[in-house]
Amino acid sequence: MQTTLGQFNETQSTDAFALQNSKLLKVSLNQVTVQAKLGSMVAYQGDVTFEHAGSGGLGRMLKKAVTGEGTQLMKVTGSGEVFLAVQAQDIHLIYLENDMITVNGPNLLAFDTGIDWDIRRVEGASSMMGGGLYNLALKGTGWVAILSDGPPVLLNVAAAPTFADAQAAITWSSGVSTGIRTDFKMKNLIGRGSGETVQMSFQGQGWVLVQPSEGRITADVTQQSSSGGGLGSLLNG
Repeated sequence: MQTTLGQFNETQSTDAFALQNSKLLKVSLNQVTVQAKLGSMVAYQGDVTFEHAGSGGLGRMLKKAVTGEGTQLMKVTGSGEVFLAVQAQDIHLIYLENDMITVNGPNLLAFDTGIDWDIRRVEGASSMMGGGLYNLALKGTGWVAILSDGPPVLLNVAAAPTFADAQAAITWSSGVSTGIRTDFKMKNLIGRGSGETVQMSFQGQGWVLVQPSEGRITADVTQQSSSGGGLGSLLNG
């Protein structure tokens, strides 16, 4: 048989996390145990087990209940390989070495057991908006895979005053502090769902990754929420 399918052969990378392509993540479970976005498995080979990841303790369960931020996670264990993807969105890998990044919850795809997580509030957000703005802080040593709706841009925060839409800023490094831009009229926030009315500021030494979209991931989360999933039931434990 003659085909043109050879270009799609499985990658033979020996890394625990490897990009099969820009939209598909391969995880070798012989090396790691993984927590991944619920529903992100598209294929696996070998002896693989999937179970609810839980909230990781009472404190984080209470934060989940109060903030409603993050994403539902599943724990993936076993031997073999699992392939993860979410609606053909772009996937990016970050390896932390006793470091921390902050991730917009819907943009988190997977991380390994060397990474701990917590829920953090954006400084200044609660006084501007009901409930505030919350994200996931990931800290430790290991791999993190994040999603972007299209090819993102990596901005050097130290180079100039930096601002981004709250839904478009998907992750930033540990040397960056955040806030809410307040030099626009409060009435623009009332009754508006667009991220364009909620601008985050970034300063310090580090970077922020900004996706070219504020719509698809947000829309997906809204649909999940209406069917019993999404932000409202994040990390149920």
